[in-house]
Amino acid sequence: MQRTITILRGPLVRDRGFSTSSSSSEKIVASVLFERLPVVIPKIDPVVYAYQEFAFRWRQQYRRIYPDELLDKSNARGKGDYHIDYVPAPRITEADKINDRKSLQRALDRRLYLLLYGNTDGSAGKSVWHFPEKVYQSEETLRKCAESALKSILGDLSHTYFVGNAPMGHMATQSTEDVPDSPYVKQFFFKSQVIATNKFNIKKCEDFVWVTKDELLEYFPEKAEFLNKMIIS
Repeated sequence: MQRTITILRGPLVRDRGFSTSSSSSEKIVASVLFERLPVVIPKIDPVVYAYQEFAFRWRQQYRRIYPDELLDKSNARGKGDYHIDYVPAPRITEADKINDRKSLQRALDRRLYLLLYGNTDGSAGKSVWHFPEKVYQSEETLRKCAESALKSILGDLSHTYFVGNAPMGHMATQSTEDVPDSPYVKQFFFKSQVIATNKFNIKKCEDFVWVTKDELLEYFPEKAEFLNKMIIS
């Protein structure tokens, strides 16, 4: 019985990457959803507050009753104890009062997202509002491309944290609707968060804003449905 042996020539394992030469009518873009997490605890929803109040009163009916002598001893302060009056900081800042969207010191109980105003590869030379983004070229991965996009406007990534290696969302659009032969753009969104700072020196753009989700949707009315599903809060 004879056996046939097939000899494979060339490497079996190739470097990971994306092919940009397969179609000249497509562009792959890595965009960054750069967010600042809430600084203070959000206000409790009235429905949740009503339930918590009901649950507390229900538990009070079946609580264990301790002798008054024991309670008096537990509430008594020893000598040398200090009493500090806690005064919470205001939830409404000066940036909130004047609607300064360039400041991170606003909407402290909400997430803020960075938007840039200027030219992009798909805007045909027009200045538009967009996320930090970069066309994929020769980077090892799409996340590396997204990191490069954010680094180009911040200068460094020392106060940023990328959440995961996979994109959080994807959409395909035509770069310029007025031009029929314009390439399609495959846009991949990566999430990154602000770490240990409340100010950035943002460059390489004409303007920028830090906005909440509701405000962000106003800048992209044609993409509002997609962004509303991708962004949780």
